[in-house]
Amino acid sequence: MSKIIGIDLGTTNSLVATVDSGIPLVIADREGRRLTPSVVHFPAGDAEPLVGHEANRVRVIKPAETVYSVKRFIGRRGAEISEDEKSVTYPLAGAGTGAVTIPIHGKNFTPEEISAVVLKKLKHDAENYFGEAITRAVITVPAYFNDAQRHATKRAGELAGFTVERIINEPTAAALAYGLDRLKEKSRIAVYDLGGGTFDLSILELNEGVFQVLATHGNTRLGGDDLDQRLVDFLLQKIAAANPPAAIRTPQLLSRLLEAAEQAKIKLSTETEVTIALPFLTPDFSFSHPFTRAGLEELTREIIARTRPHCLRALADAKVEPKDLDQVILVGGQTRMPLVRKFVSDLFGCSEFEETRGGVRLGHAFHKPDGPQLNTSQNPDEAVALGAAIQAEILSGGFKNVLLLDVTPLSLGVETFGGLMNVLIPRNSTIPVKAGELFTTAVDHQRSMLIHVLQGERERARDNWSLGRFTIEFESAPRGVPRVGVQFEIDANGILHVLARDTQTGREKIMELKSAVDVDDAAVQQMVEESVAHAFEDLAARRWIEAKLRAQATLAATRKALADGTGEIEADYRARIETAARDVASALATEKPEAGAGDLKSLQAALAALDETTRPLAEVLMDRAMTAMLRKRGLIQ
Repeated sequence: MSKIIGIDLGTTNSLVATVDSGIPLVIADREGRRLTPSVVHFPAGDAEPLVGHEANRVRVIKPAETVYSVKRFIGRRGAEISEDEKSVTYPLAGAGTGAVTIPIHGKNFTPEEISAVVLKKLKHDAENYFGEAITRAVITVPAYFNDAQRHATKRAGELAGFTVERIINEPTAAALAYGLDRLKEKSRIAVYDLGGGTFDLSILELNEGVFQVLATHGNTRLGGDDLDQRLVDFLLQKIAAANPPAAIRTPQLLSRLLEAAEQAKIKLSTETEVTIALPFLTPDFSFSHPFTRAGLEELTREIIARTRPHCLRALADAKVEPKDLDQVILVGGQTRMPLVRKFVSDLFGCSEFEETRGGVRLGHAFHKPDGPQLNTSQNPDEAVALGAAIQAEILSGGFKNVLLLDVTPLSLGVETFGGLMNVLIPRNSTIPVKAGELFTTAVDHQRSMLIHVLQGERERARDNWSLGRFTIEFESAPRGVPRVGVQFEIDANGILHVLARDTQTGREKIMELKSAVDVDDAAVQQMVEESVAHAFEDLAARRWIEAKLRAQATLAATRKALADGTGEIEADYRARIETAARDVASALATEKPEAGAGDLKSLQAALAALDETTRPLAEVLMDRAMTAMLRKRGLIQ
């Protein structure tokens, strides 16, 4: 069997790693470089694309033929891509619900195809290292990637020639790289992962050698790229104020600014001041501007602060407070920034915050003995890849004392009669996971059932996201007789499979979620926040709908009983039943369509009164049914 390697397919840089003689390491290319920029340049003609550092060098002079930060678009649809996102990267095609594509030299490339080119380069580096073919890989994704994005990442790996053995969450991989499996039992760790294009905060717990993700929250469109763009906008303003010639307004200018912004940002993590120089923007115009760390922090503080609500939500979901944590580990190149480290230390009350300048350790700027330790012992650029390599070694049987468990970030369920969401897999359930439930019909002589798969945290189906619909057929029968089992399974890659089976015939259908609805991460956060803000309103709506369905069923049964027992029910008793039934109908009429609820107390009281009033009638009908059954069986005359 081929060796299994670990790959961090990053927004800005990608890495490939392995475990050699029990030691995880990042595999370098022929020039000894361990980070491969996630950049692809497509030359004209039939020439092979340039990847990594070579493509990055060409990006400045040929930006229209060079693709970068494509991870932000993988698994997304055209309708989900904003004009702002298009304007700061490269031309994108694909509209409506169609797939996103990138037109270059008259050909449209998907983000998966671009990513596959990067993965092929990493595969080549690994094969040079081992001297043999490598066909199996573990690939990491942000913890908040949805089903479509995970599918697309796996597809990219397959296009590159890999069998993708596992898709794992980046923060979880980082925890392995930091060696947190050696902590004391019941240790709790927060992984703050801020990379080039994505952010995640995950809370993990170690229990008897098992890593379990208690909660995760994040934003797949928040990262170092946003800081770079903020600095680019600042530089554009300064250039405009210098009255430049109109000739500098070219695509090449934006590429040069992006490169200069990224380099300045990196230098200001270890220095306090740099000069951003852009010579010869035209033959007669050069630009130079001194820039300080304080200036960068002022520009970007608001962007870093956007990670705060995600951190608080993950803590709340995990039901822990910062003081309950043992460590906070930093992952992603952007966490080298002193502002980020100070922000994290303040937010979690960390006991240590290590400050360096020019590679020289200056000491600890903070000391809070009662807080978790801020762990910066690993290279934040490499931690995820190393963790992926460790996971690959676990799958190969090399490490036997560590198990990795992730969670699903949003609840999954189906729509039931009345427009409610019935949750099968709750949010933050450990994966892989399988859950199912039996459902029946609400209408006589139904011949099929619509399975509407939902994702979200609200009580009513209409307030959640639709992942897909399919229908399963069965034999016509009275309501309540058919039995359809619905099973959800989330595999180790976080991908959902839905099965529906008619228990009588064994007939079944399986839904392949090839293109689950992509939702903006701001909308994900908004949904979680709305589930809290509307918790009482949603609960009231659910209680009303459940009471309404019961009331409607009771009214139907009562009217049928009155019709069946016409000659046996005294007039005054019939009048009392009809009055009670009218009270229930009146209570049902209090429903306000815009609110989806009515006077629940009145309905419950009216329904209880109808139940009490019809009890003697129910007993009579039950006795009649029992007598008929016994007579049919010949047990009585």
